[in-house]
Amino acid sequence: MNALWNSLPVPALLLNRDDTIAESNPSAEAFLNLSAKSLKDATVWDKVMIDAPLESAYARASENRTSLFVNDVDVGSGERPPMQCNIQFAPLRDETDDKMLMIFEPREMATRLNKSAQSIRAAKSAIGMAEMLAHEIKNPLAGITGAAQLLSMTLSNGDRELTDMIVDESRRIVALLDQVEQFGNLQAPNRAPVNIHDVLDRARQSASVGFGAHMMFIEDYDPSLPPTYADADQLLQVLLNLLKNASEAGGAGGSIRLHTFYEPALRLQRADGSAAQLPLQIEIIDDGPGLPPAIAADVFEPFISGRENGTGLGLALVSKLIADVDGWISVDSVPGRTVFRVSLPTVPKDVAPTHETGVN
Repeated sequence: MNALWNSLPVPALLLNRDDTIAESNPSAEAFLNLSAKSLKDATVWDKVMIDAPLESAYARASENRTSLFVNDVDVGSGERPPMQCNIQFAPLRDETDDKMLMIFEPREMATRLNKSAQSIRAAKSAIGMAEMLAHEIKNPLAGITGAAQLLSMTLSNGDRELTDMIVDESRRIVALLDQVEQFGNLQAPNRAPVNIHDVLDRARQSASVGFGAHMMFIEDYDPSLPPTYADADQLLQVLLNLLKNASEAGGAGGSIRLHTFYEPALRLQRADGSAAQLPLQIEIIDDGPGLPPAIAADVFEPFISGRENGTGLGLALVSKLIADVDGWISVDSVPGRTVFRVSLPTVPKDVAPTHETGVN
């Protein structure tokens, strides 16, 4: 019974007759961001924040030993922002036990999984045409850059500023085209066992002396995490992109928390119908103003950006790179707290043991 309870892929609580929590499964602990110890024997309404007056309806269902269904309510806790859910209460069919089962069905998770797949398809479609144009654009840009550099050698300082601007803008366009071409890269990632914390440390060190020098970085690691099965260089690119976004969102004195943990209940259905377990979690958490509501649901779509002069390709590329290693990325954002979560697989059992790879 314990194995079945711990393996449930949905958050679930077992409630006593006095509305206290008797048991919580690992999915509920991860969903509420609360430990089993903090949940046990606590009043459910003190730990689970529900945007609906359910106490009286639940009391009747508990008293009459009947089921109760509640659709489309916001559920959260003091440790995580609300998420829209369906909730089901049901009595245990055991004459010796008067407990009630409380099951959460996060609707947002299914929506995000579907949207993630749509984002990848949209990225490939949108980039197909752009990739064909990239090569044709980069060649004349190289000529323009070279001509501007030669011209600057014969100009005065005032006029040289104009040629320097041409060179800088040409290089910016080339960098954008390089991103475009990465979408069309069909080469399989170089997957191997990777120590997540080694890559996180490399990304943090790079950010702290560069674009994130004005931010405070907080490490909140689970040192017991096993290695993931990914491309170390691509994972570094993903983390640097997420840290750059967080740094740009936060002002001077802001903080970025790097959080890792193990969540055994998270599974993703592959295109072939098989289930992939994604227990390794990386969260990049900033205290900035949050994502603009108009784009919050579409941030992983190509060419969607909340910043002026943003390309809208960074997060779309991140989504593609994570999908290439059978992972999943999601975001929760409210003013003052934005959480990007990367969920990754462990090393398959059929992969021969080897030394964990680092970043080149």
